[in-house]
Amino acid sequence: MEITQRQKIIFKTIVEEFTRCAEPVGSKTLMELLDFPVSSATIRNEMATLEKLGLLEKTHTSSGRIPSQKGYRYYVEHLMEADLDVSTKNALQQVFSERHYSLEEVVQKSCDILSHMTNLTSVVLGPDSRHQTLQHVQLIPINNQSAVAIIVTDQGHTENKVFQFGTDVSMQDIQNCTDLLNDQLVGTPIENVVDKMKEIEPMMAAKLVRHEVLFEAFVSAFMRFATEKVAVSGRSNMLYQPEFSDINKLKQMMRILENGNLFHQWTDQEGNVAIQIGERNELLQIGDCSVLTTKFHYNSDEEGQLMVVGPNRMQYSKVVALMDYMSNVIEDVFGTDKNKGGANDEQRRK
Repeated sequence: MEITQRQKIIFKTIVEEFTRCAEPVGSKTLMELLDFPVSSATIRNEMATLEKLGLLEKTHTSSGRIPSQKGYRYYVEHLMEADLDVSTKNALQQVFSERHYSLEEVVQKSCDILSHMTNLTSVVLGPDSRHQTLQHVQLIPINNQSAVAIIVTDQGHTENKVFQFGTDVSMQDIQNCTDLLNDQLVGTPIENVVDKMKEIEPMMAAKLVRHEVLFEAFVSAFMRFATEKVAVSGRSNMLYQPEFSDINKLKQMMRILENGNLFHQWTDQEGNVAIQIGERNELLQIGDCSVLTTKFHYNSDEEGQLMVVGPNRMQYSKVVALMDYMSNVIEDVFGTDKNKGGANDEQRRK
């Protein structure tokens, strides 16, 4: 699609003003926002041309224009300038450098930050570990009633889990349990570990004094490990979006966000429009909703996704820049270096 430089500037201004204030943009507003002299009549003619091209739409309640679905796609592909200010970059770096986070904590923390900084709903998907195999288990005592379990898969995925036993467990029991689990479970697919543990429970009962406590703790840990890691944050932000003023529409969206299967069905339905943004970002349009996704890596084999869900009228440049940079920060936390999305080491240090 070929449009003139002036039309690009006018269109870009309309998109960014509408995403900011949620009000249709008219020629008088544009005259104040544009940094070059142009008459109201000329602006109206350009807006009419952009409407014919399918990039703008009229509303019933105003003479102004709003971007169409096609318009948002054009903006994201051709006009968007995604960048974050240095203070935001430093704040994100600081959050994740304060302490060592487990995978589960990183997923939840990322989700909370995204929803807070975008005022939208965020979804973070961690890697699916079910089809990996167990490579090593280590149980490190903290005191007589607690220990840290370290679970490692064949793909280098590591999970830490603190066990509170509620009763004294001897050092000998902890050592014997660790040896038994490594002897019997190594090489077992994560999704089958719980069933395998049930098979070896009689062996645990024969070798461990507190076998019931240790058995229940590890079964619980492996069940959590084998489930897809999903975090959702900022559902209530939907309440403040004019596009969700219809209570039935809002209720339906809340149900989708609270149910992983419904969410996948919603994003996978026929008729959705997806466009690629750079190497690892994607915009998915579902009716009057948009889902922005950014991929990130925990290691060379495992991939996760950051997602932001909101109306088509969202500040794409800010959201994409935030998600892209956060992905880099997460990869730094786990020591990966995919250099996706054009970021380099010098940018990450800023």
